[in-house]
Amino acid sequence: QVNLVESGGGLVQAGGSLKLSCAFSATASSFDDWHIGWFRQAPGMEREGVAAISLTGTGDFYGDRVKGRFLITRDNARNMVWLQMNSLRPEDTGLYICAAAPYGTSWRDITPDQFRHWGLGTQVTVSS
Repeated sequence: QVNLVESGGGLVQAGGSLKLSCAFSATASSFDDWHIGWFRQAPGMEREGVAAISLTGTGDFYGDRVKGRFLITRDNARNMVWLQMNSLRPEDTGLYICAAAPYGTSWRDITPDQFRHWGLGTQVTVSS
């Protein structure tokens, strides 16, 4: 059983910043067994891959719409992943969800089908 709990969402003005957190816990695996991704979903829209980081933290990948503005990091000693979001835009609004992909998947593509475990999400709203 893998549990992912997101926090840090909120309401922010366009141009502002937010830092999201994802806390990992599991009964039969370790945090460094999993690549971690962030996805977002707006009402009526498909789930979109935002960023992903390798299980060692040495590789990170981003969706085209957030490259250069968002940064994903992890601390394997603390079982935590963060998503630093800068220069936020109204189109960044959505439910941000943390997910875990096992070794051997095509996690770099940041597509939902590669990720096995999901959190419930934290809402981010960017006002214009």
